[in-house]
This record gives sequence, C-alpha cells and structure tokens, in this order.
Amino acid sequence: MSMLTGVALTVSLLLGAGPASAGNPSAAVTPPAEFGTDWHDPLTAAPPVARPNSPSCDVTLAETQFRDFTPYRGTYTPSSGCGERWSKVVLRLDGKVKGRQFDRLGYLHVGGVEIFRTSTPEPSPDGIEWSVEKDVTRYSDTFRTSRDVEMLIGNVVDDTYTGVIDVKVTLTFYTGRAAHAPDRVLTLQDGTLTTPRNSERVVAEVYATGSGGGCEEFWYLTVPDSAPYSCKATGGPYREVQVTVDGRLAGIAAPFPTVWTGGWSNPFLWYVIPGPRAFDVKPITYDLTPFAGILDDGRPHRVEVSVVGVPAGQTGWSTPVNILVWQDAKSARVTGKLTVHQAGDPVGSPVYTPGTENRLDTEGGHRLTVAGYVDTSHGRVTTTVSRTLANTSVHRWTDGEDMDGLDATWTDDESVTVDGPGPARTTRTHRTYTMNGSTTIGADGRLRTVLTLGDRASLVETRDGRRGAWSRLDDTYTGDAAYTTNVPRDRRHAVGTTSERHRLYGSRGCYDRRLTTVQGVLTEDRDGC
Repeated sequence: MSMLTGVALTVSLLLGAGPASAGNPSAAVTPPAEFGTDWHDPLTAAPPVARPNSPSCDVTLAETQFRDFTPYRGTYTPSSGCGERWSKVVLRLDGKVKGRQFDRLGYLHVGGVEIFRTSTPEPSPDGIEWSVEKDVTRYSDTFRTSRDVEMLIGNVVDDTYTGVIDVKVTLTFYTGRAAHAPDRVLTLQDGTLTTPRNSERVVAEVYATGSGGGCEEFWYLTVPDSAPYSCKATGGPYREVQVTVDGRLAGIAAPFPTVWTGGWSNPFLWYVIPGPRAFDVKPITYDLTPFAGILDDGRPHRVEVSVVGVPAGQTGWSTPVNILVWQDAKSARVTGKLTVHQAGDPVGSPVYTPGTENRLDTEGGHRLTVAGYVDTSHGRVTTTVSRTLANTSVHRWTDGEDMDGLDATWTDDESVTVDGPGPARTTRTHRTYTMNGSTTIGADGRLRTVLTLGDRASLVETRDGRRGAWSRLDDTYTGDAAYTTNVPRDRRHAVGTTSERHRLYGSRGCYDRRLTTVQGVLTEDRDGC
C-alpha cells in the first residue's frame, strides 16, 4: 500500500506579527490510550496577525455551508464607516464541521483577485471548530469598491461522507495608511496583462498548489516511467513554477511541498496540528520590475504560468495569478528597458536503482538573472533579480510499497537589488523546505508513519552594503502515528504524537511557540520567547 493511497510576502513581513500571545504549558492531562471520537480543535503554532491600536470596523465577506462543488457567490460592499485608507486589513475564517469527511481545498476571490487559499482539517465524529487569520492589506485596492465574491471549498456529502463544512469569513479594517501597499491589484484577462503606463514596480504572486487527488498532489514522490511505482512522471519529481512575459522567462520558483490533512496515508498525523501552510497557502512572489519598461507601453502582454515536470496533458496544478503594481504618482508615463536576461535550462536528473529496496536519487536546479530600468519622476531606477533553485531527494520503496520513504530538500535563493537615487538596496532571501519520512505496513496490517516537515527562511536587507532589517523563520512539524488497516474504526487502535515549533526572530523581535499532542489531546502549548 502506497502513501499515495491515503486521503486525498516575505519573512520580514511576518515579523510584523508582533509578540506572541501568552503561551503557557497546558495543564497536566492524561491522554487516552487510543484516539476516541473527539479531539482537540485544530490549531497551529503560527503567530497571530498583529492588530494596530486604531479604530476598526468589520465586514462579513462570506457566510455559507459547503456540501458539494457549487461556489458561494455574493457581493462585497465597503462599509461607509470603514473609510478608504487602512493601516491594516485582516481576514479571518471561522470554520466548523462534524462527522466524517476528507480534507478539502478552498479559495476565496474578491473581484477576481484570489485573496485566500486554504485547506480543511478532517473532523471528529463529535465535531471540530478552527480559525485562520491572514494579513490581506496588500489587497487594499480591491476592497475600495463593490466587488463580486466567490468562494469554494469543494465537498462531497452522502451516506458515507457526512461532514458539512460551515464557514464565516470577515474582514477587519483598521484606520490609517499602509506604508507599502500597492496602488493597484490586477488579474489577467484572457491570459494577458495591461498595466498602468506609470507603473514603476510590478510583482506577480501565484497561489500554486498541486492538488485534486491525483499524483500531482504528491508530486515529490513521482518516479520515471521505468520505475515500478504507483505514480509516474517522465522526468521524476523535480518541479518548478515559472512565469513568462510574452514568451520570455521572467521568474522561477520552487513550489512548497504542502501536505494536506489526509496526507501520507495517515490522518491521525493531522487531526490537531496541520502541516506548515496547510491552512494558509502562501503565494509564490516574483519581482517583475525588470520588465516594467516593456509592460508600460499601454498594450496587453501575455503572462503565463507553467509547472516544469508535469507530464504532458496531465492536470493537477492550480496557478491563479495576481499582479501588484506600484505607480509613479508624479508621472503619467514611465519608460524603461530590460537590460539583462540570463536564463539556463532547468535540470532534473532522476537515477533509478532497482533492488529489494528500490531507490530514486534526484538532483535538480535552475538559475535566472534579469535586470532592467525605469525612468521615473525621481530618477532612473535599476532593478536586478537573481534566483537560484536546487532540489535533492532520495525516494526508497519496496515492491508493493509496504515501505515508502522520502528524504528531500528544496532551496530557493533570491536576491533583489534596487539601485537609483540614494543608496542601493538589496534584499536577499534564502528559503529551505524539507521533508523526511516513511510509511510502513507490517505483516499484521499495522500502518505507521513517521514524518518531519520543515519550512525555513532567512532574509537580510542591506542599504549601501550595510545590514538593516533581518529575520529568520523555522517552522518544524514532526509526527509519529500508527493504526491497523482494513478494520472498522473501533478496531484501528490508533495512536499518534505530533508537534510543531514555530520560531521567528530578527531585528523586529522574537516569536517562539511549541505545541504537542498525544492521541488528539493537547499536552503542551509553550511560549519560548
């Protein structure tokens, strides 16, 4: 049995989340010997969104139930009491579900702009409730006028899968002015983008997810056609999310290896603590400012997103795109030019070694450097973007896949230098994603999964060579869960220990929270700062 057969903006901004809420060790509890019919409501160790000490008002964006694949449609209308300028806008989703249900993927669009992508926890028979918060200040332009709202968490409800997903989404607006919010938030029209002619900075964000229950949901485990495994991809597991402008490569990135709450054949790993980013899918960002001189001609330009490594004709990836634009308020037209474009070919080299324990070793990577300038009202500004991707993985499995294991690392290094009037500014970001685990099934039908996931990043800003703001993120999940397969629920004898430690520290402060659960009972909730 394969694990595939189981249920299907920058780190510095995160430091603005402020100090952690008081985290104290949980009161002494004695976990049950096995999972029961109820467990602690889902939660994560991520920091809460910091909220300004200023007047605020709330607007309900959506309140509905999801029973099938029919989207919720409504209208967002700005509240007259909220004003038009905000220092912060916070989205909050409150959800609840009861009975039996798989994990489900969802999105929320306002005026066609995707402002939130999420997945759901799997419920207990007695029911669970959970909440997610997200800073959505960068979409302020979208919230200033009435817009259509569309939300979907695709679901199946029948005699077997009884969980109806009940959600409410609100926006809280805090008065003031956001220091760095974009002036415009655009979406593609039939695959093309037309920017204002005075755009001086352009950033694309892509909510890239491999999902849908097929093999691309577990893309990091796929193997070449020559290897005997249940999920195939001609080039193996190397994936890369690319953005092109008029057919020219403009951005590359490593996708985050999200594990949804039914992943690795073992839902007992995720009932309380999800894997990193599972409840708040973060978009990949691409600085397209070197192309601003091309985009500012007032004509539509084709912008396309593709995922390297997906077999031809195969679906399984969703890649909606938002375009964030900052304009030159003192100029009606900004001109410029793309001056550097250095792009190699992505490399992925899977090597299959057969044996009692089959093995696939993969190394992949890619580099891209682009540079361009814009002539603005405050002088010529040159932006240089360099990005280097690398992936190594070792995948081991036995015939029949009763043992299936992976040890993988992805790195995504990015440098953005802005050189214009005043000192040159460089932001360097080093992202590392890790996945190390295995699923085994014994002769007695006992399935055990041991898994560690890592989401790490470091960011350093320099001005004229001198270090300024910096931050480091380390979000680590570990889990060890087992149950007896192919028996009724009351005979599974399921046990599991899971933990998450989310550390975020740097020039703006420190956050450190640790959670531990045993058999669905929260046994530790500790603040380390």
